[in-house]
Amino acid sequence: MSGRLDGKVAVITGGASGMGQATVYRFLAEGASVVIGDMNGETGADTMAEIAKQGAADRAAFMVTDVAEEADIEALVNRATTDFGRLDCIFNNAGIGGAIGPISQTRVEEWDFTFNVLVRSVFLGIKHAARVMQDQGDGGSIISTSSIAGLGGGAGPHAYSAAKGAVVNLTRAVSGELANYRIRVNAIAPGVINTPLFQGGRREKMEAFAKAKNPWPRLGTGEDIANMAVYLASDESEYVTGQNMVVDGGVMASGPNMWGSDPESPMLRKSGVTHGSTGRDNDIRDVER
Repeated sequence: MSGRLDGKVAVITGGASGMGQATVYRFLAEGASVVIGDMNGETGADTMAEIAKQGAADRAAFMVTDVAEEADIEALVNRATTDFGRLDCIFNNAGIGGAIGPISQTRVEEWDFTFNVLVRSVFLGIKHAARVMQDQGDGGSIISTSSIAGLGGGAGPHAYSAAKGAVVNLTRAVSGELANYRIRVNAIAPGVINTPLFQGGRREKMEAFAKAKNPWPRLGTGEDIANMAVYLASDESEYVTGQNMVVDGGVMASGPNMWGSDPESPMLRKSGVTHGSTGRDNDIRDVER
């Protein structure tokens, strides 16, 4: 039985955990070859071990990748063409929570770090994937992870929301530029997705909080995002470009207001920066009152 991505080659960043990992497994199941980029070498090794158990090791490769560094992204894209002969899709998915807390307490280096990982990485992924796809001459699909936080206030910290808003509009701007090359450029805006990044080491508390805010009777999963990514990577989406595909169980439709804006909001009582599943420790401090 043929898969929806048979013969296609994809690069997936942040592919060693959460939504990215679920997408890696799904792309492989659909017949694609995948190059995985992730900062966390330990979870990368675990992911490759699982792929080997699934019998797909010959269609997968892993590289420790700092997505904010151009040389790393260029090397990741080159790995796809070297190992598998071409590039049909890049999924710019790597992310962190980034800077949190009141804007008056946010340090410049925390803001810059957040934008480097969430926006600069998307720019670099689009840039280097587009070069390869243009040279190949037969189109391709560029997908980036945005967020419902990028669609308005109330669904995330200020730096994260601003960065994800930039991803949405970068997607729209570049889609027209690359349309003549038959390169589709789209984003996926997850809502509450139950991943290690969302849980942040407080699984039960965060799951209970999210269920109280989520209209759908379950939280989203990495597989929900993988389903959309498969569609956008496949030929089924050949006429879809410049879109921000919301996958959120109805959160935006009901008004996000996830955290509140009063001084006692949990998002405003701590400040610092979170590193997600990169393997690096978070740097969080109490807000002075």
